[in-house]
Amino acid sequence: MAAPLDLRFDCGRICLDLMATTGQAAERLAGPEHLTAWLVGSGVVPGGAQLGAVDRGWVVRFRMLRELLRRVVHDELRGRAADSDLRLLNAAATTPVPPLRAVRAEDGALVRALAGPPDCAGLLSAVARDAIGLLTDAAARGQLRQCEGESCSLVYLDTSRGRRRRWCSSEVCGNRERVARHRRRATRREGAGGGDVMDGMPVAGAEPPVIATR
Repeated sequence: MAAPLDLRFDCGRICLDLMATTGQAAERLAGPEHLTAWLVGSGVVPGGAQLGAVDRGWVVRFRMLRELLRRVVHDELRGRAADSDLRLLNAAATTPVPPLRAVRAEDGALVRALAGPPDCAGLLSAVARDAIGLLTDAAARGQLRQCEGESCSLVYLDTSRGRRRRWCSSEVCGNRERVARHRRRATRREGAGGGDVMDGMPVAGAEPPVIATR
């Protein structure tokens, strides 16, 4: 069994978190165990749900929905999604979602539980409905941003103060950009023809030193 890759749940919506399961050549839905971890971690199903039916067929179907979401969301960010893709998204949302119920945990607290074992179509519908809710909510839609990280295509909701968030993750893409910026500055200094001095030696192109004469 392949070791699960790191899953991310920081994009602000379930549908965006599903989109984040791929990118930069990393496949985070590599098998049923990965999809099971994502379904629980994203909140699509509550912890403790019976997900023994998850198989490779489920993985394929969730990857197909993920690709559809990537097209629709990115096209909407650029202008307008294709009507054919919107029809596919609407169709995916037609299946009834698994009903929830409130049950008592061992400590007496009320927790969410599914009324019965979920099927794949119902869980796909829950994610598709989340995407429809996002894209038709003007306020939430206005917070959609694409990460500015090099080669990163992840989309997130920018809820930061002043709407100044630039990266899907400051620790991942943000740190990668800071490291790249530092390297670019170092490279420019090493090859610069300006008047900087490095390690006590004049850089080529700098003004010649003034030599005192008697």
